[in-house]
Amino acid sequence: MQTLYDPNAPKKATNLSINSDLLAKSRKLNVNLSAMLEQALKQKLADERAETWKRENVAAIKAYNSFVEENGLFSDEYRSF
Repeated sequence: MQTLYDPNAPKKATNLSINSDLLAKSRKLNVNLSAMLEQALKQKLADERAETWKRENVAAIKAYNSFVEENGLFSDEYRSF
């Protein structure tokens, strides 16, 4: 599976503008802003990749669902429920 990004890439300093109250309250809780932003961006990349995959594979998903409706699942004979 393809990785979302290179986790070994060097860090790069960046200037951001955020709500001052949100920043103050986050600092009081000792929130690691860099780690928090990286995690949020990683999740956003994963969400976007999943949506792109779904759009690119909509025809195959429809074909598979039609096949299952007509023929059932390959494992149906092994089900106990």
